[in-house]
Amino acid sequence: MKNIALFCLFIVAFATFAVGGVQAAETVVSSDLGSLLGLGASAGTGMVFLMGNLARLDSEESIFFSRELEHVKAKSYDVEYPELKARKLIPVSNEAGPGAESITYEQYDQVGTAKLLASYAEDLPRADVKGKEFTSPVRGAGDSYGYSIQEIRTAKMAGKPLSQRRADAAKRALMELDNRIAFFGDSKSGLKGFFNHPNVPVFTIAADGTGATTTWSTKTAALILRDLNDFTNSVVEGTNGIEIPDSLLLPLVSYNKIKNLAFGDNADRTVLKYFLENNEYVKSVEWVNELATAGAGSTRRMVTYARNPDKLTLEIPQDFEQFEPELTGLRYEVACHMRLGGVIFYKPLSAAYADGI
Repeated sequence: MKNIALFCLFIVAFATFAVGGVQAAETVVSSDLGSLLGLGASAGTGMVFLMGNLARLDSEESIFFSRELEHVKAKSYDVEYPELKARKLIPVSNEAGPGAESITYEQYDQVGTAKLLASYAEDLPRADVKGKEFTSPVRGAGDSYGYSIQEIRTAKMAGKPLSQRRADAAKRALMELDNRIAFFGDSKSGLKGFFNHPNVPVFTIAADGTGATTTWSTKTAALILRDLNDFTNSVVEGTNGIEIPDSLLLPLVSYNKIKNLAFGDNADRTVLKYFLENNEYVKSVEWVNELATAGAGSTRRMVTYARNPDKLTLEIPQDFEQFEPELTGLRYEVACHMRLGGVIFYKPLSAAYADGI
């Protein structure tokens, strides 16, 4: 009978806890449970409290954690990373939406010619467009951060905020992945990158530096300026003037070289300044650290392109997001997530690469 009563009492305790929580369960069964076990009423109270205290925060701790977590999340959304330049240099598109598994786009080409006609002619030439369809995959990316129950209770007791560093580290890890995929893609997942896209042509730099080399460290200011103009002109000439680049990206060392190298007798007029003042196409020259080894054989690569969403986009169907915390053991975990589609070059001939500078 004692065993049956004990079993029934446990059932009542769990049912009461599910409805009313720890205090209700204590009120109903604490003294009876201790008496049945021959341990006294106080022991019964402790055992029921233990059943209801499995990795749970009390109401004040829960309010503190919710308030602090919202503050941490909000601050992590606001953090920017100026050295991660992909989103600044490539037009960003979120149009595909978070549910997209792939992005399909089309490239069109006009065909046909017109001609002069005789009166009442019926042999009109046909003009049309031909299109090719391409599909680019979308991949999910994620990480997490969290706080133990003891950390939350300690922070509340001390009146201190929860550490922001973990949330910032989780966001930065995802943004670094985003930046890396934007520049170099991911061959395993089929995502294409900006600096190594297979359809962008590669321009050959003249090997007329000291020792028949292409590197700018062996060339005069006049030869470097010639390289810059020939490189950007290659896009215009290669497309019969249809594509016009407006931007030039360089490795940091190469950028500093032309920024400080005087052109002609005027020491204040550098190669960079002269190029921007006299090249009718390029209006912006910037440096990017990742170009230092982006070329063939890990050489320095420069890139010219039209910074225009009609030419290329960085696809981010779902930007950085954070979910509600989930209790795992004695720790609350906050999952972070993004969906990335890499770089789509709608007009790959609007850009060009050149290596070995």
